[in-house]
Amino acid sequence: MLFFPYFISINFNYYIYFTIYFFILKYVISTLVLSNFSLASNFKPGTYIGSAPGYKDNIQVEVKVNSDKIEGIKVIKHGESPLISDVALQRIPAEVIEYQSLSIDEVAGATATSKGVIAAITRALRSAGGDLNSLRKKIQTNIVKENKEYNVDVVVVGGGGAGLAAAVSAHQNGASVLVLEKMPRLGGNTLIAGSAYNAVDPKRQKPLGIEDSIDLHYKHTYEGGDKLGKPVLIKTFVENTYPGIEWLESLGMEFKDDIFTVLGALYPRSHKPVKPLGTGFISTYEDYISKNKGITVLTDTKVEDIIVENGRVIGVKGTGRKENVIAKAKNGVVISTGGFGANIDLRQQYNNKLTKAIPTTNHPGATGEVMLITADKANANLVGLEYVQLLPMGDPLNGSLSGNIEGSVEDRIFVNKSGKRFVAEDERRDVMTNALFKQEDAFMWTIVDTHTYPTEQNKNNFNETIEDLVKKGRAFKGETIEELATKIQIDPVVLKDTIDKFNIAVENKTDEFGRKLFANKLDAAPFYAGARVPTVHHTMGGIEINEKTQVLDKNGNPIPGLFAAGEVTGGLHGSNRLGGNALAEITVFGKIAGENAAKEIK
Repeated sequence: MLFFPYFISINFNYYIYFTIYFFILKYVISTLVLSNFSLASNFKPGTYIGSAPGYKDNIQVEVKVNSDKIEGIKVIKHGESPLISDVALQRIPAEVIEYQSLSIDEVAGATATSKGVIAAITRALRSAGGDLNSLRKKIQTNIVKENKEYNVDVVVVGGGGAGLAAAVSAHQNGASVLVLEKMPRLGGNTLIAGSAYNAVDPKRQKPLGIEDSIDLHYKHTYEGGDKLGKPVLIKTFVENTYPGIEWLESLGMEFKDDIFTVLGALYPRSHKPVKPLGTGFISTYEDYISKNKGITVLTDTKVEDIIVENGRVIGVKGTGRKENVIAKAKNGVVISTGGFGANIDLRQQYNNKLTKAIPTTNHPGATGEVMLITADKANANLVGLEYVQLLPMGDPLNGSLSGNIEGSVEDRIFVNKSGKRFVAEDERRDVMTNALFKQEDAFMWTIVDTHTYPTEQNKNNFNETIEDLVKKGRAFKGETIEELATKIQIDPVVLKDTIDKFNIAVENKTDEFGRKLFANKLDAAPFYAGARVPTVHHTMGGIEINEKTQVLDKNGNPIPGLFAAGEVTGGLHGSNRLGGNALAEITVFGKIAGENAAKEIK
């Protein structure tokens, strides 16, 4: 008689417990799901088009939705820079679909493109009648990272021009290679560089009447850095710049036959690739990697530690988007992480004359932390960190080199806001920048004519047509000097007088500023002007190396297993780098570092 009520009581209690448990579980699951996925709702099923400004031009997307879900997104039109914007154009749409959210992180190094893609998708979804407020809610991915160990012959830290040169060279010398790059894309500063590469090249120079020599290139590099560069590094550099071009050409890269003088090069030995910016260098290396087994590339992977055993560097540790990486190197580790031009605090620490207001041409990953880690954990010596190069050619809005209308040094002049020249435009970069700082608002106009742009479709060194720059208000055009002066708010009489005096200097091959390089007069309409300001461009100091690219410790001895190449190193350029020497440097010393790391030299 007593058993039955007792049995019912027990089951009733279980029922209550189960009900409470069920609602708690339902709440937890719904909270987790909703926190990670902003559920779209009330869409009108169909395909919609959205458009928004990117970095260079409008980005147009096609978005397909059903009643409660984003099903597909395609970027159907854009004018963004190749390689630089590729990750953003692919990753942003994929993550919007995965998380059903517009609250997606921008891709570092492609911020403007990221914002453009998100804005274009947003406009398409607005047309579809979606609840944009719910789609903008912050998502929490809660990724649990796994630990993963890689074992290879050579580990390369940094996937810019120097790092990829090292990776390809190491592979050509029989090594398996792992490349770790903290940014979402490969390329570093090389990808956005103006592409000039200095080399003594009789095959191209002699037909143009240019007499050059390795000794002269040495003299310019050594004296151009105030004789502070290491002679053995400079000798290694100038002797291998043209072999570096031959190596790149053997990999499929193409250079134009024209030789020019890039800003601050001091002499006409600058080569220009067929592909724009630094894309020719990076795409050449990427093509090699894609066609050959044995090179693994991990992007979005930040190196945070160097592994040292018994005085030898044997690997590194890093953090990726989805895994913690331990990378072991049987033969050697190559540090090629670039300079620290984008790290304002570090710049000021070593050169307090650089104010925070000065912008930079550098990509956002040029911050120098691996250089400091190498000094701390591997006892590497650092040299010349106070030598930070500025250019007088920054965009007034963001400091980048984009929009720069100059072609070759010989065919343009600089004028201040009063319309007057103030420096020899073929001088060292530091000399020109210091002179610019003394002008009103540290602001100047670059003046060129039809000799630089025979047609409006001709492009600058950054793959931009002069027509497009004029349309966007980044350059100004005048059929006469007086018309141009009026558009840039300079007294026409003053600017005309300045250009007349320059044209006389072209005839006489000399002027009041000591300029040495002349070619054409500024006398062929139309005339163009582009605004420029000082900007941080290159850090000459860094990890000390020898001519074999072995990293030296604080006693001047090579650190076993450790190599370095590119802007992360110091000692080559002294106090000032010549224009056009950087891309040559990363090729020459990147190739040497890869070869020697593969061979485990001692």
